[in-house]
Amino acid sequence: MLGRGAATSYTGTMAFTIGMAIFPDAEELDFVGPWEVFTASAMLRERAGEQPDQVLLIADGLGPVRCNKGLRVLPDATFAEHPPLDVVLVPGGQGTRREADNPTLLSWLAKVSASARWTTSVCTGSLLLHASGVADGRRLATHFGFEDELERRGATVVRDARWVRDGQIVSSQGVSAGIDMALWLTGQLHSVEHARSTQRYIQYDPAPPYQADA
Repeated sequence: MLGRGAATSYTGTMAFTIGMAIFPDAEELDFVGPWEVFTASAMLRERAGEQPDQVLLIADGLGPVRCNKGLRVLPDATFAEHPPLDVVLVPGGQGTRREADNPTLLSWLAKVSASARWTTSVCTGSLLLHASGVADGRRLATHFGFEDELERRGATVVRDARWVRDGQIVSSQGVSAGIDMALWLTGQLHSVEHARSTQRYIQYDPAPPYQADA
C-alpha cells in the first residue's frame, strides 16, 4: 500500500453507508469482493451489538445489470435517489471504457465524492475517477494491463502498489486487490482489530496454488 494524507480515525460505534456503483460490463469481483468484506464487517458489528454499516448497489435504474462475465445483479438504489454516502466504490471492467463518456454516471460520481469521506476504485474503475475529475491531481492504481492507457489519458499512475491512498481517494489494482483495499478501509472506518476479525471471518489468507511455479 502507498499512502499520502493525514491519518483518519472514527468512533468505533459509528455506522456508515457504503455505495457501490454498478453498470453494464462491470467486473464482478471488483465489487463483490469488497461487498463481502463490508457486509461481513457489518454482520460482525451487529453480532457485537453495534450499529451495522449499510452497503448498497447503485445504478442508473433499478433493472437487472449484466456484468462483465454474465452475472446479473439487482441495484438497491439509483443515481438519482439514494441515502447520503460515506464511502463510494467504483469497480472496473470493460464497461468503464463506455461509462467514461457517460455524463450521468460521471456527474453523479463528482457530486457524491464531494461529500463522501472516501471515494475508492478497483481495477479500471480508476478511469472513471479520472474522467469525472474526482482524481484530479491524485495518484492512482489500476490493473497492470491498463496502466499505460490510464497514463496516456493524463492520470498519474502508481505501478508498484496493490492500492494507493491519496487524501480521501483510494484506488486499487486489478480484481482481487479490491479485497485488500476494502479490508484496509474497514480498519479506517472502525478499527484495525475489527478489520482483522473481518479478514479472519472471510478466511482471506491468499496462498496462490501456482506461486511456487513462478
